[in-house]
Amino acid sequence: MKIVAAYLLAVLGGNANPSAGDLKSILGSVGAEAEDDRIDFLLSEVQGKDITELIASGREKFASVPSGGGGVAVAMAATGGGGAAAAPAAAEPKKEEKVEEKEESDEDMGFSLFD
Repeated sequence: MKIVAAYLLAVLGGNANPSAGDLKSILGSVGAEAEDDRIDFLLSEVQGKDITELIASGREKFASVPSGGGGVAVAMAATGGGGAAAAPAAAEPKKEEKVEEKEESDEDMGFSLFD
């Protein structure tokens, strides 16, 4: 993703065809490193293509990917109120377990920050 971001920054900065050196300098300016083969692969894939067309094509492909969020809502609606009441009850023991773990970890250390 950082290589794609560097490419997009270069294009938005006015460089229509950024080179591997351009991408490396952008990434280097923020202390990030990238493998040369990944940079070369990205540049070979976008060579000769318009960035706006690539983004539009990607949006179309991404729109067809199911997000998965609707299945849970459908399942909860199908079970009715009883299923919704059982979920908070299941969440409560988890909270209690977390509190117990904190107490155990404080005892193991042998001191407290507030003593």
